[in-house]
Amino acid sequence: MEIRVFRQEDFDEVVTLWERCDLLRPWNDPEMDIERKMQYGADLFLVAEVAGEVVGSVMGGYDGHRGSAYYLGVHPDFRGRGIANALLNRLEKKLIARGCPKINLTVREDNDVVIGMYERLGYDHQDTITLGKRLIEDQEY
Repeated sequence: MEIRVFRQEDFDEVVTLWERCDLLRPWNDPEMDIERKMQYGADLFLVAEVAGEVVGSVMGGYDGHRGSAYYLGVHPDFRGRGIANALLNRLEKKLIARGCPKINLTVREDNDVVIGMYERLGYDHQDTITLGKRLIEDQEY
């Protein structure tokens, strides 16, 4: 397995991966999310590759105060092999190298399997509520 920075030629494979991992929602346009990410901190967008196939991804961010991780997904046929752990570990190292003191994750509250995975990796529940506001309406939903 190789973990590397996303390349433009990974575009279709990554969107297909996100579909397989059930990461997409109608209000998020994956193509636009990738295009936007490529403009800001593209080196924090990582993929895991096995035998030339993209089998995992994580889209990281850092705003100078906190790090973040989105679109963490591993192809169902490759789960249980430590790929998610390796992707997060690489992202964490890149964030630490930038002086990032903390990383935050957003997980749907009914996603017990993923929450359990993050807990095993040392992430804990924070006493916060995440609020959001759409600033640019990409689509009507």
